[in-house]
Amino acid sequence: MSERKRTKLGRRVLLALLTLYALAMILPDFARIVRPLGSFGLTTNADGLIYDVQGPFAAEEESPARRAGLRVGDHLDLAGMRCVPVDTEICASNLALWGGVTYVMPGREATLLVKASGQQPGREVKLIAEPRPRTLALDAVTLLDQIAGALVVLGAAYLVWIRPGAMTWAFFTYTIQFNPGQSFQFHAWLQQWPRALLAQDVASCVLQAAGYTGLLLFALRAPVDRCEGRWRGIERALPALTILFLAVALMSLGTAFGYPTEFAMRASILIGFAVSAAALGILIGRRRDLSPRDYQRIRWVIWGCLIGLPAYLIAEISQETSLPASLFGEAAVTEDLSGLFYLVNGILCVFVVEAVRRPTVVSVWIPLRRATVLGLLLSAPAFFVHEELSTINEWTRLPDWAWVAVASVLVFLIARAHEWTTELVDRLFDRDFRRAEKRLGAVGQDIQRAESLADIERLLVDEPMRALRLASTALFREEDGVFRRRVSAGWDTADADTLHAAEPPLAGRLDGGRPFRIDGSSADAPGVRLPDDLARPVLGAPVGNPRRCFAVVLYGGHEAGTDLDGAARDLLGGLARDAEIAYGQVESEMLRKRIEILEKEIERASERR
Repeated sequence: MSERKRTKLGRRVLLALLTLYALAMILPDFARIVRPLGSFGLTTNADGLIYDVQGPFAAEEESPARRAGLRVGDHLDLAGMRCVPVDTEICASNLALWGGVTYVMPGREATLLVKASGQQPGREVKLIAEPRPRTLALDAVTLLDQIAGALVVLGAAYLVWIRPGAMTWAFFTYTIQFNPGQSFQFHAWLQQWPRALLAQDVASCVLQAAGYTGLLLFALRAPVDRCEGRWRGIERALPALTILFLAVALMSLGTAFGYPTEFAMRASILIGFAVSAAALGILIGRRRDLSPRDYQRIRWVIWGCLIGLPAYLIAEISQETSLPASLFGEAAVTEDLSGLFYLVNGILCVFVVEAVRRPTVVSVWIPLRRATVLGLLLSAPAFFVHEELSTINEWTRLPDWAWVAVASVLVFLIARAHEWTTELVDRLFDRDFRRAEKRLGAVGQDIQRAESLADIERLLVDEPMRALRLASTALFREEDGVFRRRVSAGWDTADADTLHAAEPPLAGRLDGGRPFRIDGSSADAPGVRLPDDLARPVLGAPVGNPRRCFAVVLYGGHEAGTDLDGAARDLLGGLARDAEIAYGQVESEMLRKRIEILEKEIERASERR
């Protein structure tokens, strides 16, 4: 095996192991939906301050911490609870509380040392975790978060698999630590072995630093995996920044060894905001250095970051620090609301996968517009469910299967409303396309009335190019089994003049008579010279039926660098169907005239005899 193949194999093995590790942290939390974890009913920050003694319970009186005499404002004796040595019950209890919102296995015992305060002396408190109460809203959010988390990790791993490079590895490293999935169940299992839990906490700090660095490296290289010009200095500074990120993250672990480190915990997360802002600044600064097509791709990344990064960091701050409680009061951000913020972070990966995977993308406003419509449609039901579902459940006493039926009906109604509203919004806000649709509808009628093949072909090439502002169009007419270029715009003389049905980009695409996408592999096929950059064809539209293909039209993307969306493809496919009818009529008329000429020639020949 060559050195190159061994390196490639080693990287793929590493990718598989890291993917399994990331999924191993996420997937166990599916069990929380059917078997809730336990809670001590308190939350502490990295200074040992107890800022919540209710936890996930409906009332403070149900909390084990409250019943044991703990109150908001009490401080843990971090020095007395330090992990020296590690394998002690005190250390296990300390580590179980690190990182904000904490869940443990039901029935787990914890020993807490509380500092003296006022007239209250220092004391030792024993707690036994009780199962947290279940709510349909939290179970639904948890289910969606875990599914989204797994998909984000697999999506990022897929990018590395198909396009290995610094850019995709950087984004994958980011998603290992920063994804919508939660890992409470994973950490609850590890609490049985304090050494393993401490090792995992150290690994989380390392992955957090690597994730921040990965996000910056991805911003410097997306979407073409190149860092050029003035941005190289930042790339060379990334190792030093990684050390800084890691130092701050590891400082937050000082709680385990008796040091108050809430400032480091907050600083570590606030660094996330700074890194996010820096990544956005880099992406925005680089967008003008890219080609029009890559400019459209980076816009997807920019909007993914604008939506996904703040949502994730808000969720992290609400769960891992006491900042929201100190600013807005206790229970300012509930756990299911935090889960929704985590879920929004999944949009970042969706946009990044689309931008990296495809050489051309549709306008980013199309998914943003549709996502906005869906968000507005879901906002009212989500608020209603969040506020009233428990009350309705107690009042109706519906069985679980009935709630499944109700949810299915609700999903169906929302889907139908989303489809109708999206179409309405498109009509209101995409007027350029509506004008093009109206214009090409008239062109379709002109095609059917055309009296020559030249007229049909001119209309198929010129009119869509003007109406949709396409970068290129070319029509290839079938002649003796070969498709020859007859009319084109945006193509050079050096570009292909002939195409063969059995070779790319037409191979296996003409039988169904439906429009087909043209990807990079077709454009780069040996012996086929297609236009490059903006003029590169992205759609082929056969003009014919299953019995015969009269011609094929190759359309490029928009002049702005965006791909053709589904509506534009359907519109061009409709023109091809109109042209099929016209081709058949014109050829039939041409054949009829030829027969008439031949009959007349035969009559003349007979008269001479």
